Amino acid sequence: MNNFIALVVTFVLSLAFLRMMDFIAHRGWIESKLSRKLIHIGTGPLFVLCWFLFDNVPSARWLAALVPFAITVQFALIGFGVLKDKASVDAMSRTGDPKEILRGPLYYGIMFVILTLVFWKNSPVGIIALMMMCGGDGIADIFGRRIRSPKLPWSREKSVAGLVSVFVGGWILSALMLWVYVTFHVLPAPFASYLLPLTVIALVSTAVESLPYKDVDNVTMTLTAAMMGWLLF
Repeated sequence: MNNFIALVVTFVLSLAFLRMMDFIAHRGWIESKLSRKLIHIGTGPLFVLCWFLFDNVPSARWLAALVPFAITVQFALIGFGVLKDKASVDAMSRTGDPKEILRGPLYYGIMFVILTLVFWKNSPVGIIALMMMCGGDGIADIFGRRIRSPKLPWSREKSVAGLVSVFVGGWILSALMLWVYVTFHVLPAPFASYLLPLTVIALVSTAVESLPYKDVDNVTMTLTAAMMGWLLF
């Protein structure tokens, strides 16, 4: 029963966070671009921390994956117009078009389902890949738009400040999650042994994130981080 309780708690916490951000954006307290990125940054660490609630049995990862799967299905239904949810559209789209949810947010959810099932909590690979997506891509958009810096020659919509933010944000969030998992003896110590591979993963993932491919960076950067992690760990 513990894993079913963990499933309910994870779902309630994740949904509460999403609904809170939807409410804030819908009321106009923050702009939709910012709420979109706060959801992008905050949902991942919350979900990964909830993995601690699950027992170490084979079915646990499947139950945990139900949470991002259910939310991803909801995103798809909203994007296709089956569900009408203006608050979610305001919070997760740039222009108010529900079809935008079928790109970045939908890919985001799919990556969570895949990496939860493939790696789960006993591997640093999935944790790092997810945190690079959350911290790297999410933080880059916030700082890249607010800090004036030269544009990248090979990707004119992206900036040097954004590129540095991808590396720093992804590295810090990944290191923080790894430290928590090592501290609670889920991952083997010492914590310092993870830092060099993490740095290499963050550098390669940042390079992929800099490429001029719009709306698919949640997939390209995250899969790159996972592949690099699989090679290095």
